[in-house]
Amino acid sequence: GFCHRAKALLDAKGALYEEHDVTFGGPEKEEMLRRAPDARTVPQIFIGETYVGGSDDLHALDRDGRLDALLAG
Repeated sequence: GFCHRAKALLDAKGALYEEHDVTFGGPEKEEMLRRAPDARTVPQIFIGETYVGGSDDLHALDRDGRLDALLAG
C-alpha cells in the first residue's frame, strides 16, 4: 500500500531512490531509527539528509508544490 504509493510518486517524478527492506531489522533498520527515532511504520522517506516522513508526508509535499525543489537538491 503505502510503500507502493510512495514509489509510484517518485517514479512519476523520475526520481532515483534506494529501497531498503527493514522488515527483519539489521543495520539498515538501525540507521533508519537513528535518523528518525520515532519511526515505527514503513516507508520512512529521506531525500538526501532531509527526513520527509511517510508516504502521506511525501504526497503532502507534492500537493504543496515543495517536492520537486527537494528532489532537485
